[in-house]
Amino acid sequence: MADYAIVEKEGFWESVKQDGRLDSLKAAAENEYIFAVNEAVNNKMMHYAGVITEETLPDVSRLIQFPEGDYLVVEEEGRNTEELEQQLTGIAFGQVLPELNDTAYVGGPNAAVVMGEKNGMVYGEMWIPVIKK
Repeated sequence: MADYAIVEKEGFWESVKQDGRLDSLKAAAENEYIFAVNEAVNNKMMHYAGVITEETLPDVSRLIQFPEGDYLVVEEEGRNTEELEQQLTGIAFGQVLPELNDTAYVGGPNAAVVMGEKNGMVYGEMWIPVIKK
């Protein structure tokens, strides 16, 4: 998948929806989850749309490996995908992580995971790899 800086997230999501890349990813997915992945690449924070799949899609895929180990998982819901992602990021990095004295973010990729819809709201989780201090 083409990569875009985090500051371009809104345009990124609109772009991957309109040009069919998101539909291509969904068609190859093993489940309904859509991942908004953040990863530092060459000292630049990058943003990707992703799914869990064993398939390789030409010109739209990149393997992103998440480290084995413990994860901080935060649940939330929002009116749409963008709001959900913003809320999850704010809660996880702005509230929960700073309050954990014995746990630290290890860097590496983290993801907001859109898991579905219910009662007109989008729900999901934020997955952040952590280690014990």
